[in-house]
Amino acid sequence: MGRVGPVAAGESSGSVVRRILLGSQLRRLRDSRGITREAAGYSIRASESKISRMELGRVSFKARDVEDLLTLYGVTDEVERDSLLGLAREANVAGWWHSYGDVLPGWFQTYIGLEGAASLIRIYEVQFVHGLLQTEAYAHAVVSRGTRGAPAAEIDRRVALRLERQKVLVSERAPRFHAVLDEAALRRPYGEREVMRAQLRHLIEMSEQPNITLQVMPFSFGGHAGESGSFTMLSFPESDLSDIVYLEQLTSALYLDKREEVAQYEKAMVRLHHDSPGPEESRDLLRGLLQLS
Repeated sequence: MGRVGPVAAGESSGSVVRRILLGSQLRRLRDSRGITREAAGYSIRASESKISRMELGRVSFKARDVEDLLTLYGVTDEVERDSLLGLAREANVAGWWHSYGDVLPGWFQTYIGLEGAASLIRIYEVQFVHGLLQTEAYAHAVVSRGTRGAPAAEIDRRVALRLERQKVLVSERAPRFHAVLDEAALRRPYGEREVMRAQLRHLIEMSEQPNITLQVMPFSFGGHAGESGSFTMLSFPESDLSDIVYLEQLTSALYLDKREEVAQYEKAMVRLHHDSPGPEESRDLLRGLLQLS
């Protein structure tokens, strides 16, 4: 399994953010000139859908394409051109997770890059303990159940990827991580009894880290703001990059960044934080579950 230091990890994760930043700047330039995606695609010998993917930051950038688009959009200032072309070069840096391409779906690669570049990660989880907080044994149980029939080597690779992701929480530029776990996620057994007991102890330990806030939404509260299911909110230090809501599905994922959509999830997250017991009381809940297990 590959190892990366804090600086390298930050650079490779940041490449995803730089793709999104560059794409959004190219979109603003195109819109300001009143140029259609079709016309922009024609100028770089590509389709309208290729321009759309570039503007969403979902593909890598060729320097020649960026140069041609900047010319089309009337960007002649050399400083501005050099700045955007430099962003394109940085956006093409491969992330550490590319070495796991054999077990990593393309739609999840974007998320790992964003997760690694975020300054604040907020999550609500109802099905199981969030991947950044899983023990190795618990992760193995989750992955094994989710990929029934997969070879042991593939399961081990998927678990290794998950453990590699967890390094973001202890890196030099570790984000603030605020997790709300539904009680259902803590009571649903994955693995043997001792696996669950070790997972609960791990959550108690992790919840005491200075950059981690952990709350448990108990059954006793009844209906709550997380009624639509699990979701993740990512915030970034770059002022040009808006918050992103990540919604994982069975075979794909949604990335929401429209202001009005993000605002709805922000309200739900704030309610979850307000309605769930605080960190210390949540640790007491975890200790209670540990005694019952």
